[in-house]
Amino acid sequence: MRILSKKSKTIIAAAAIIGLTGSGVAYSFWTIGGTGGGTASTGTVVGITVNQTSSVAGLYPGGPAQSISGNFDNGNAGPVYVTSVSATLGLLPSGCVPADFTISGTAPVNTNVASGSGVGSWGGTLAITMNNTGSNQDGCKVKSIPLVLTSS
Repeated sequence: MRILSKKSKTIIAAAAIIGLTGSGVAYSFWTIGGTGGGTASTGTVVGITVNQTSSVAGLYPGGPAQSISGNFDNGNAGPVYVTSVSATLGLLPSGCVPADFTISGTAPVNTNVASGSGVGSWGGTLAITMNNTGSNQDGCKVKSIPLVLTSS
């Protein structure tokens, strides 16, 4: 067995310290940034389209609420997280006023929606009701009531 001199032990210890310090510098460069380097960019997420697939027909003043549900068109390369879907009235046809309708409830999604057309689903308690306002509502007969659907 060979015995190392004090000088050899000092050189080995110094080399070990330099080696550890060198690896620490390299580690710091990659985790903190250091000097030099390059760039990377992230993509952007384009909006997804919210589709209504449920049929809402036969609304009448004072009638029951009708559920609204659907799916999504996601044109992104990857999934997009959707928290919920909400609805508001669009531009109503002549003879109808916003007071004629109530949109209630929520459509929680709380999931990633995959890429593609007609993917995922939403529903819940989101519904539309035609209110009985006590006024003449004949102007709303046989009309399509536009809904604006948005996701968050």
